[in-house]
Parts: sequence; C-alpha cells; structure tokens
Amino acid sequence: MDISIVIPCYNEENNLKRGVLSQVSEYLSKQKYKWEVIICNDESTDGSKKIISEFILKNKNFTLINIPHGGKPAAVWAGIQKANYSWVLFTDMDQSTPLKELEELIPFFNKNDIVIGSRGTKRSGATTTRKIMAKAFRGFRKSIILSHINDTQCGFKALKTTVAKRLFPRLGFFTTKKTGGWTVSSFDAELLFMAEKCNYKISEIEVEWNNEDTSTTKGDDAERFKKESRQMLSEIIRVRLNDLKGLYENI
Repeated sequence: MDISIVIPCYNEENNLKRGVLSQVSEYLSKQKYKWEVIICNDESTDGSKKIISEFILKNKNFTLINIPHGGKPAAVWAGIQKANYSWVLFTDMDQSTPLKELEELIPFFNKNDIVIGSRGTKRSGATTTRKIMAKAFRGFRKSIILSHINDTQCGFKALKTTVAKRLFPRLGFFTTKKTGGWTVSSFDAELLFMAEKCNYKISEIEVEWNNEDTSTTKGDDAERFKKESRQMLSEIIRVRLNDLKGLYENI
C-alpha cells in the first residue's frame, strides 16, 4: 500500500505552532509503506505559509501548494490532483483526528473503494451546542440522503486516488458556482452520495476525535459555525433535488 496525505490549510498558524506537522511526520516516518504529504494553502492571511515553507525545507516527502482563496473543497481537490500514490487521505490540519487513526482504516482498503472515519457520539472537546447541532444535522441529512452513514462530515477520509479524481471535479461546489472565500460546505455528503451512485464500496470506521483546533484567525467561531451549518443544510437539499432531476445518473 502507498498513500498520499492531503491537508488543506487556511489560517492555521496556531495549530502549526503547536507542532501538528511534526506529529504527522513522526508518525509517517515509522511506516513501511510509501507516503507523501501535500499541504494546500488556500491563500492564508496569517503566518501559515511561512511556517509550512520552513518545515518542508527540513522534511522530505512534504510538499506545499499555494492556491487562490477558494474554500476547503478547492484545497482538497488541488491536493488530490497532485497525488502520486494509489490511495489518498484528506485530513484536517488541527489533527483532531490524529493521523495514527489511519491504522483503523487501512485494514478495510482491500475490499473497499472509500473508507471514511466516523467521530462517534462522544466528540470530546466539542461544546454542548455543537453536539446538539451535529445530532440535528445528522438526523436531517439521514432523512434526505445516505441514511445508513452516521457521519458524513468527519474530515478524515481515504479514497482510491482514481475514484477521488473521478468524483471531485463533478461536485456541485465546482460545477454550479464560482468559488471565492473559505467555504466548508457539505461536499463530503455529496461526494459519498455520488460514490454510491457509481456503486463504489464504502466502509465507515469509528476513529478517535478530540477538538484540537486552536486557530483564532479564521473569524468568529460562533458565527462561522452558524454560517457553515446553513450552507450544509441548503446543500443537502440541493443534492436531493439534483438526484430527483437525474443529474447524478451519468457521473
């Protein structure tokens, strides 16, 4: 097995300063399989780019890509396009799900096309409000699409690289609007929905998740959470309407 690790980055200075990339490097350096880390900087306005640039000078197999400010799906897609290995994992810079949890996913690679992490119900470090909102979102989403998948939004997903390169450019995020600004969206849910339409095999595996995000440069956390929640709800409805229109029939 060999794998490309894609890490999107937008204003992650505080997370970077606490050594998340060193944690990633330390874990991967002990593995026997081939690997690479592709960090996609989505035009950060803090010190992220400088910190990453200095890190990769001293650490082989780490690459930095700078893209115009476009949002998380754009950053992930930019990394996938550069992936050299047969599997690709995208994971969050804050490492709320530590990279070592890849060990939970790897045993399922042989019989699946996509293996996704699931945060379960504990979600240590998340506020009560976020837990309630997450439960409400999950219930709403399951009533509309992907009823058998518990957690579509965990930022820890592995795909065969050929599958990722087929599905990502077909996401509504890219086909229905001009991107601009940091947007998270429900691209994960649409990605999985399209994968099922293509009869790809998907396994969902519970992984460790603790809220480790210390970033303070992405904007007000409460307002960002509200905005992202509205975006995700509207996009779940859009996916269902697209399906009724037959837009996923010829992916």
